[in-house]
Amino acid sequence: MPQLNPAPWMAILIFSWLIFLLILPAKVLAHTFPNDPSPQSTEMPKIETWTWPWH
Repeated sequence: MPQLNPAPWMAILIFSWLIFLLILPAKVLAHTFPNDPSPQSTEMPKIETWTWPWH
């Protein structure tokens, strides 16, 4: 039965895991975000109450 012969499938498995573990993380981590978040001020903004016209 050819399904039980591990010779070609073991090489495919090992090469695919090498790609997943060595090449892809470096490519994913090399991406930069175009919009870096700007630091926000630490002081709390003054909250103004909203006067609702109840009539």
